[in-house]
Amino acid sequence: MVLHGVSITSPTPEQLLHYGANSPALVVGEGEWFRLVTATFVHIGILHIATNMWCLWNLGLLGEPLLGPFGLIAVYILTGVAGNLLSVAWDIFMALWNHAGLEVSVGAGASGAVFGIAGILIVLLSNRRLPIPWEELRRLRTSVIRFAGINLLIGGGTILGSAIYSGFIRIDNSAHIGGFLCGLALGPGLLPRMTAGRSRYLARQKLTFAFAAFILSLFGYWIANLG
Repeated sequence: MVLHGVSITSPTPEQLLHYGANSPALVVGEGEWFRLVTATFVHIGILHIATNMWCLWNLGLLGEPLLGPFGLIAVYILTGVAGNLLSVAWDIFMALWNHAGLEVSVGAGASGAVFGIAGILIVLLSNRRLPIPWEELRRLRTSVIRFAGINLLIGGGTILGSAIYSGFIRIDNSAHIGGFLCGLALGPGLLPRMTAGRSRYLARQKLTFAFAAFILSLFGYWIANLG
């Protein structure tokens, strides 16, 4: 994006949409469902991407040994899509509630996927069969829970502040919640591979991902037919 002249600090909404940002009006109205995926790789300036990559790096250090590289990437994409889907659904519900049309709002970033990885880690780090002392597992799990809780509170506070002070700052908490809930839901089917044979674990992992993709497709179909 930067190589094509996009500002490194403040890209315009038009530029973000050109490179694949999420927008309910375009996803549902124009059938541009690819944005649910591409939006997880588009960021609103250097500070936005730096913050998300720092969070992703720290959570990934915990998640990659438990899920494997393929598993971590799949969780990133699935939970990112889940977050963007809930964001689209929320905008549609609000438009229906207010008897108004969908605005061309813009959403972008990896934060839904970051919350998704946090959600799945909360489940995986509850497994006492991991070859890690329980006290250490509990400490790590508590840290992840605090990370998710604090950031959700920050998002909620920012939304309240936006409503009061004309909305110069907006955090998409619906995307955060959607990614987080998807991560929690994926957890039981992705218990760490240390507890089972590798081939058996990989088969269970692929089945879990396929089922999650199917459920998200159904959710998307339902959203497309709202209103």
